[in-house]
Amino acid sequence: MNPLLDLSARPVIAHRGASASAPENTLPAFELAVRQGADAFELDVRLTRDGAPVVIHDATLDRTTSLTGPVRARTLAELRVADAGRWFTPDAGRTLPCRDQGVRIPTLAEVLWSFPAMPVLVEVKEPEVQEAVRRVLVDEQPGERCVVASEDDAALTVFRDGPIPCGASAREIAELYRAVLFRRRLPAPRYRLLSVPVRHRGLPVPTRRFVAAARRLGCPVHVWTVNDPATARRLWARGVAGVVTNEPDQILRSRTN
Repeated sequence: MNPLLDLSARPVIAHRGASASAPENTLPAFELAVRQGADAFELDVRLTRDGAPVVIHDATLDRTTSLTGPVRARTLAELRVADAGRWFTPDAGRTLPCRDQGVRIPTLAEVLWSFPAMPVLVEVKEPEVQEAVRRVLVDEQPGERCVVASEDDAALTVFRDGPIPCGASAREIAELYRAVLFRRRLPAPRYRLLSVPVRHRGLPVPTRRFVAAARRLGCPVHVWTVNDPATARRLWARGVAGVVTNEPDQILRSRTN
């Protein structure tokens, strides 16, 4: 069973790969996460001008690459020349070890080809890319190893009644949170897992009651972004399933200690 959907599993999910130690959302970051022992990847997908689903978090290229401006303004061919390691630094800017090392923005298909056995939590960053994501997942036939999620309801429309497992949107997470808080009837889920932050607007999200309610609905809760081993241990004791982290090696050690 996919550990992302298993209530009894405690997957350590590499957030954009091992992104504390390699450029986020790149093949080197995912390769490092595998070497560190991560159980799954989390990655983000956006659309190019010519309709290719590429793995990048921001709507613009400026923070992580050598190019500037919106991802949607560039073709895939233009993005192929971007240096996706240009600004990566493990030491607050003192060094830039991945600059000019051939690190590129991958497509979603390239990540799936490169890691054919790895479960993947695919964050659909915008409604416009959802159909391209669906086509890749159908073409690659990854079974249930891929799960899609998005904060935006509108970015999950094509997945709601299909075979690809779907996570809860931000609206659905809030709906469940309110039902738990005010002890209302739990809403019938249209999703199979919840990916939530540790806190939202100062309030803890994965409380014991929230996690217990999600488990009653048959939905594991995965929490982002957790880089502190003590926090990870507290969350697992609370019934949380997965921990999404930039440092899979650190969190894996805490899981076994």
